[in-house]
Amino acid sequence: MIITPKFDYENNRDYALRIVRDNIINMEIKPGSLIGEQEIANTLNLSRTPIHEAFLELSKSKIIEIFPQKGCFVSYIEPELINESRFLRKCIESAVLEEACDVASADDINELEEIIHLQEFYNDKNKEKFLELDNEFHKVFYRICNKMQCYYMVSLMSLHFDRVRSLSLHAVKDHKIIEDHKSILDAVKKKDKTAVRNSFMKHMSRFDLEWDIIAEKYGEYVRN
Repeated sequence: MIITPKFDYENNRDYALRIVRDNIINMEIKPGSLIGEQEIANTLNLSRTPIHEAFLELSKSKIIEIFPQKGCFVSYIEPELINESRFLRKCIESAVLEEACDVASADDINELEEIIHLQEFYNDKNKEKFLELDNEFHKVFYRICNKMQCYYMVSLMSLHFDRVRSLSLHAVKDHKIIEDHKSILDAVKKKDKTAVRNSFMKHMSRFDLEWDIIAEKYGEYVRN
């Protein structure tokens, strides 16, 4: 597992949730793995209570499956859950991006441009950092529009999609993420709601072209 420091604003439950979630997404904890509350508690130097609470939260999105008397297992990759999470994200985030066309400030635009510049720097150098910046790019739009509760709802369900996004960075050589982000941001700067929706939908549709590559390379993690 990759263990990062606890943030000042995090309680023990939120810290455990973030660490377990991130390690599932970056495949440090593989699909099908048995994960124990006491093992995670020992690793993070926490009691079992916040770990139990984190597991329950993750089980709501079905990224963790809890079986009484057997334990907790990381779910296999399921195309149906990926498609459902993408549907939710497309519905909500497209509306958020349209609203951003009206409310994004010059400082907001500068922040988003800086994220893209950092992605260009980390591209092909650090996949985990690149994915972190990818997530941050999208999260900023929710913050700009004061829709953080929507973000947390979408991010929990998006765990299934995020996991294959992580795999795609390793499986797909010529991804178009930076190009897509520039297109989205350009539309926001122009306050063009039609263009920003089209750019975002194109961005989300890339997965349809990448799935066969991912499924072939990582087929042992996919539930038939």
